[in-house]
Amino acid sequence: MLDRSVIVTGAGSARGIGRETCLRLAAGGWTVAVLDLDGATAEETARLAAGNGVQAIGLSCDVTSAEQVQAAVSVIERDLPPITALVNNAGITAPTRLADISEAEWDRIFAVNVKGMFLVTQSVLGHMRARRYGRIVNLSSVSAKRGGGVFGGVHYSAAKAAVLGFTKAVAREAAPDGITCNAVAPGLIDTDITGGKLNGELRQQILADIPVGRIGTPGDVAATIAFLCSPDAGYVTGEEVDVNGGMHFD
Repeated sequence: MLDRSVIVTGAGSARGIGRETCLRLAAGGWTVAVLDLDGATAEETARLAAGNGVQAIGLSCDVTSAEQVQAAVSVIERDLPPITALVNNAGITAPTRLADISEAEWDRIFAVNVKGMFLVTQSVLGHMRARRYGRIVNLSSVSAKRGGGVFGGVHYSAAKAAVLGFTKAVAREAAPDGITCNAVAPGLIDTDITGGKLNGELRQQILADIPVGRIGTPGDVAATIAFLCSPDAGYVTGEEVDVNGGMHFD
């Protein structure tokens, strides 16, 4: 068992990238702290992670609330080994067209995808700096690069593009303290968000645009995140790692 902890936000979903990331890291010996707005699903992910023989806790946390984020990080610092890695996975999307997006919906998309990432990163950065070591991984999206996608509107695309800018700025600022910060930009992944919606003609149209010929799995993304959290990734920072089966090339 490793004497270090990873925080994964938005990791309660049963078929999500966050839960799969928790299980992948737990299998590698990490202590796992699961944050999710739904405390019950966070605890379920933690129970599954603990099945790998590691310590794991699940906490209810609204990442858009500075008070809740600070409280959760305080519990993790008190009860678990040092926070060594953070995976900012919490996010929401909506396929709303530009003309139909309300101000409230725009604000909500940015609050969860961008403000939440900022609040959690800010809360853990001081702890990482004190130890002169840390790994931060932020979840962006191919939509940030392609200008939208099947399940995300312009607000989602803009928010996930903001994730990329935030990642590069944090990477530059935190590097002297031994902290790396990278982004992972998944393509279309078979999660609860897409489940049941990828059928028939739509599925065939999407597959025709993916050179590897299949839709991605949460495990495809989790494997990349696990590497970026590892000591082996110490010379990788400020990068955007695409996991999309070739549907977008830089």
